[in-house]
Amino acid sequence: MNTVLIKNAKIVNEGVVFEGDVLIENEFIVEIAPSISPKIASCKIIDAEGNYLIPGAIDDQVHFREPGLTHKGDIASESRAAIAGGITSYIEQPNTVPNAVTQELLEEKYQIASQKSFANYSFMMGGTNDNLEELLKTNPKNVAGIKLFLGSSTGNMLVDDEETLEKIFSSTKMLIAVHCEDEATIKANLERYKLQFGEDIPVECHHLIRSAESCYLSSSKAIALAKKTGARLHIFHLSTAKEMELFTNKIPLAEKQITAEVCVHHLWFTDEDYKTKGNFIKWNPAVKTADDRAALWTALLDDRIDVIATDHAPHTLEEKQQSYIKAPSGGPLVQHAVVALFETFLQGKISVEKIVEKMCHNPAIIFKIEKRGFIKVGYYADLAIVNTSSPWNVKKENIIAKCGWSPFEGFSFKSRISHTFVNGELVYHNFKISEKPVGKRLLFNR
Repeated sequence: MNTVLIKNAKIVNEGVVFEGDVLIENEFIVEIAPSISPKIASCKIIDAEGNYLIPGAIDDQVHFREPGLTHKGDIASESRAAIAGGITSYIEQPNTVPNAVTQELLEEKYQIASQKSFANYSFMMGGTNDNLEELLKTNPKNVAGIKLFLGSSTGNMLVDDEETLEKIFSSTKMLIAVHCEDEATIKANLERYKLQFGEDIPVECHHLIRSAESCYLSSSKAIALAKKTGARLHIFHLSTAKEMELFTNKIPLAEKQITAEVCVHHLWFTDEDYKTKGNFIKWNPAVKTADDRAALWTALLDDRIDVIATDHAPHTLEEKQQSYIKAPSGGPLVQHAVVALFETFLQGKISVEKIVEKMCHNPAIIFKIEKRGFIKVGYYADLAIVNTSSPWNVKKENIIAKCGWSPFEGFSFKSRISHTFVNGELVYHNFKISEKPVGKRLLFNR
C-alpha cells in the first residue's frame, strides 16, 4: 500500500484555511484532521512546514499539440510542465492535427494520454460546420465537452454557419465551450492595418485588430443563442470590460447555464507590455488595455467570472520570433499559472481561498468532474504544496515546456510549488519530476 502523511499544512478548501494533516492511502485521501499519527511503519511522512496545501489545479483549457504538432509540445512534455506548476488535471482542445472532430480521432488522443500523461486528462470533442452527427455520439461520462471555435482556428474548425450553430446548441445536452471572436470584424480590421503598415504591422496593433468589439459581438451572440436554446455554455478566455456586462453572479455556480473563464495572461499583462514582450504575449483573444484588465479582476472577485485557466499553447521560439503577421498566437503557461496567482495574492489582489475556488473547485463543479478539485475524504489525492516564501527566477534552464521559453522569463516569483501529488503519487518535488506518468482519464458525474 502506498501511504503518505502530509503534516503541518495550511489546508485550503471550500473557502477556509485551517492547519492540519492529510493522510493518503493509494490514490485517495482517507483522513483529514488537526493531527494524524502514522499507522504503519512504511508510511512516508512529508512535513509541509506551515505551507499551503491546495487541491491540484484543474486547467480547463490547454493545447498540448499532440498529435501532429509535437515540435511545439506533446502530452508528456506539457503534462510534466503542468505538474511542476501544481496543475494535476487538464482539459485539452481539439485543434491538433488532424483536428479531433470524429469519435475515432478523439479516442486516439485518449490512447496517447493513457501511456504518456503525467497529469489527469480529458479531451474536448471539436465541432465543425458539418459534423453534428459525430458530436451527438460524444459520451458525457468520459468526455469533458464540445469545443466550438467562433473565431479563426486550425484546419476546418471555424463554425460560422448560423443554422449549424443553432442545431448544435439545440441538439446536445453536453457543455459547449466556445472561443468567441467575430471573424468578419477581425478580417476588416486586419485589412485596414495592412493598408496603413503593409506586411510590417507592429504587434502593438494586435489588440486593435482582434478588438474588444470583435469579442463582444461574438460572445453576446453565443449567449443569446444559449438562452434561446437552453444550451449549457462555457465561454473561454474572456478579455474585455464590455463582455463583463453579459454575466451574472446572482445564481449559484451549480445552477448557472452560462459560465465564464478568464486566463492568467489577461489578468497579468496589458497592451503596454507589447513594447517589451512583443509576440511573446500575442494571444487570441488579445491582451487588451489596463481598463480591460481591471474589469476582469473585478468580475473575477465578484463571481461573474467562474474559472481561471491558462490556454497553454506553446509555439517554438523561431515561430514566435517571426514578424507580427506570421507569428502564431499563444504561449506556454501551465508551469507558472498557480505561482503567478499566488504572486497576486501576495500583492493583496486576491485571497488564497478565492484562488483555490477559481482554479480547483469551480472547474470541478462546472464540468462535474468525479472526485477531484477538493481536499475531501474519498477524493483522489491530487494536491500541491505552495511555499510563499521561496523565491525563484524563471530562466531557460528551469522551463519545462518543450518550447523552452516563457512570457514570464526573467521574472522572480516569491512562491514556488514544492510538491505535487497526482492520484496519491508524489510526482514533483522542488524541480524534480517523477519519470512515471500516473495521469488518469477524468470521469464526469453526468
